[in-house]
Amino acid sequence: MLISALVNFLPILIAIVLHELGHGYAAYLSGDDTAKRYNRLSLNPLRHIDITGTIIIPLILLLSKIGFVIGWARPVPVNYQNFRNPKRDLILVASAGILVNIALAVLSFGFLKLVTFIEDPFLKSTLTLFLVNMVAFNIVLAVFNALPIPPLDGSKILFGWIDSPKVQKLLNAEQEGMAFIIFIAVILPAILLYFGYKFDPLGWYIIQATQYFTSFLI
Repeated sequence: MLISALVNFLPILIAIVLHELGHGYAAYLSGDDTAKRYNRLSLNPLRHIDITGTIIIPLILLLSKIGFVIGWARPVPVNYQNFRNPKRDLILVASAGILVNIALAVLSFGFLKLVTFIEDPFLKSTLTLFLVNMVAFNIVLAVFNALPIPPLDGSKILFGWIDSPKVQKLLNAEQEGMAFIIFIAVILPAILLYFGYKFDPLGWYIIQATQYFTSFLI
């Protein structure tokens, strides 16, 4: 039971925490030390955990066995006014989390090739499942965060450089955007399934995109 929990949940935690660290370090290199001052440039997961996004939502999706798992950590604090080149650095910082997840997926795939040399069957199967989950969960997190819905990174990458009050209002609608994501990811599919309709657009997008990008590795 403990091994099963570790190989299934630990990759999610690693992917989420390092995603946020990617944002924090990118911001630091761009001139903003806010995350460092708040001690968020840390590998300690307790500093990054969001009860809903890091624990509750992933567990619900894992137990529901719907085919994908998403989650998020507490966003690292970023002060965009400290950036040396605000428009450029905003895109770089927003992209950093996604790039970290892609790098973790590629790195995990490399380690997966080395697991074939392990002779112990139990250790080999456990590490294989862990690394396969690392590949899958990191790609899931990357394609999920690429969506142009605030507060996801895709919204800042696509619209962050535009000087428009309407666009800035959209980017600042983080609570509304998160409520919308939870609705289409969990509530809407559950309601429709109760009435006999299987409709899950977010799940379809994530599964299809993950399978497509994973096919280049595995």
